[in-house]
Order: sequence, then C-alpha cells, then structure tokens
Amino acid sequence: MSADQPGWWHRKFAPQVRSVGRVERAVLLRSSVVLAIVGTLVFGTMLVGVLTHTGIQRLDGPVDAWFDTQRDPDRTNVAVVLATVFGPVGMPIVVAVVTVTWAVFARHAYRPLLLACGMVLGVATAQLLAPLVRHPRPPIAEMLLGPDHTFSFPSGHVLGASDFFLIGAFLVASRSHRRWVTVAVFALASLMITAQVVSRLYLGYHWLTDTLSSVGLSMMITAVAIAVDTRLTAKVPELSADRSETGPAAATGDLVR
Repeated sequence: MSADQPGWWHRKFAPQVRSVGRVERAVLLRSSVVLAIVGTLVFGTMLVGVLTHTGIQRLDGPVDAWFDTQRDPDRTNVAVVLATVFGPVGMPIVVAVVTVTWAVFARHAYRPLLLACGMVLGVATAQLLAPLVRHPRPPIAEMLLGPDHTFSFPSGHVLGASDFFLIGAFLVASRSHRRWVTVAVFALASLMITAQVVSRLYLGYHWLTDTLSSVGLSMMITAVAIAVDTRLTAKVPELSADRSETGPAAATGDLVR
C-alpha cells in the first residue's frame, strides 16, 4: 500500500498495540501510580516550603552559598553547555530533531509523539506555575550568564531535561524486555537530570527547591505518560480473548443454542 492511501496514516500514527503478560501490565499501572504519588509528595513539599518559608526551603540559602564557592572556569564551561542544550532555545531543537528522526525511521510514530506531548505538557505547566508562585530567583550578582528577572519556581531547564529523559527512558525500556537496557537508560536519565540540577544551582539561577520541584513535576508527567501508554498499547491476550467470548456475539450464540 502506498503512503498516500487511506490505511497508511493510521498504521504510522496509531498506538502500536503490544502483547504483555497480566503481571507486567499490572506492574506498569502500579508503577505509574507510585511515581505519581512520589512526584506529588516531592512537588508538594517544595511548594509548601517556598510559600511558607519553612522546611526544606531553609536549605536554599546554604546550598546556594556552597555552589558559589565551587566555581572555576572548567566547571562553568560544562554548566554553560548544559544550560544551552536544555534551555528555551536548545531544548525545543533537541526535541524536534529527536521526534522527527524517530518518527521518520520508526515503523510507528506513536512513541516519539507521546514524548513530544509530554514535553509540551511540562512547558505549559512551568509557564502556568511560575507567575502563580512568584518565587524570586537568587541575587542577580550571582548569575553567571547575565540577569534573569523572571520567576524561579519551577526550573524550566530541569523540568524539560527530566521529562525528556524519564519519558524517553520509559518508552525505550518498556519495549526492550532486557533488564540491562532498563538499568542503562534509567541510569543515564538519572545522571542527566542530576547534572542539570547541579548546573542550574551552580550558575546561580535557581534555588534547591526550584530544581527539586521540577523533578517532582516530571515524575507526575511521566506517570501520566506511562498510564496512557499502558492503557492504549499494552494488551493481555487472554483478557482480549475473554472479552471477545463474552461480547454481544457470544451472548447471541448462547441464545440460539
């Protein structure tokens, strides 16, 4: 069938249904719930601390002061690269290149589109929260790349990096079924998220609570992605067979017999 015939669009962009065991599907759904709860607790703790100036928010000043003492040219260069790649200009380019390349060369474009949707959700959430929370950034004198007068909570850089690597890691690991792949992609995701957190603190643009709140938000967004993907694509063969046997056709057959 040629690409311009009716069935091509559906085959390319519809969710790719995959057969999983009953236990595996249950684990995926439970994982999304646990991740959502943990993310909510992390984000809620940071938000309450920022709004009430209590709890973990008291660590913002000491952590910021410590990072100020760690600055040297080599570390600054690494932090600048991370800030550029995962910034408001670099991150959309990275996402666009990955999404388009993945969609073009993959048999199904559903997974890269789900990744892009998760990224858009993260951006929209950050843009909505910042003017509501109105958390001031660290002093301008500490900012190594020039002044930034926007609000600080949550960190868009950290949220973007976290969404990209966590959702991407899930979409790769969930189709691999190899333990070493799962460990490798999530280890890489953890490393890159940590590097981005450190970069924002080092460059003087965010407080600790800003960065951790972004990680919590990303956990929640990733949980949504896992739940949506599992509901749409992860099918248990025996359950499908049971449903077909107990459907309207089966009921009609029973009446005839």
